[in-house]
Amino acid sequence: MIAVPPLLKTRMNLALFDFDGTITHKETFAPFLRFAIPRRRHVLGSALFPPWVIGYRLGLVSGIRIRSKLVAFGFRGLRAESIAHAGRRFSEEVLPQIVRPSALERIQWHQAQGDKVVVVSGALDIYLKPWCKRHGVELLCSSLHAENGVLSGRYQGLQCVKEEKCRRVRELCDPASFPLVYAYGDTKEDLDMLSMAQRKFYRWQEVN
Repeated sequence: MIAVPPLLKTRMNLALFDFDGTITHKETFAPFLRFAIPRRRHVLGSALFPPWVIGYRLGLVSGIRIRSKLVAFGFRGLRAESIAHAGRRFSEEVLPQIVRPSALERIQWHQAQGDKVVVVSGALDIYLKPWCKRHGVELLCSSLHAENGVLSGRYQGLQCVKEEKCRRVRELCDPASFPLVYAYGDTKEDLDMLSMAQRKFYRWQEVN
């Protein structure tokens, strides 16, 4: 774990944070599914998805693919407002229990310097938006597609992982315009984002 350095008076830097496994100490996607979807779907999914989960753990199924399958199974046909309400509750009731205190300290250190702090995550805006608003940070993340107030079971655009993280960051701002870019991640889906930074932290260890 990195130590929080002394406060420095510098021009605004850019700090990019992955969320799952970086700001939190565990993934949030599966816990949110269990929290938000009807119990009947959860029980049925527990019977249908173990082969996919095993394939993912063995590296045979990508995270992008298994998340797409789970979104289609879990959310298709549900009311968007109902899931949004579940997202707000998840943000208030569950996320505080799994956020790393040291990660919050690091975010606050950047904020105290006046840095631009952005969470860049493949997780869902349904529960990340309330959390980021509460902590005063910007957000780039994945979103669910809805039509006429009903979730379609698809993502709105691409999942915010790998090179899509970089594209979203560049759409938001020009990293080259900042004196220094920090990036924090914990999986291979964050490596493209880390490549944008001069100060890179992988699993809270600084790397070259």
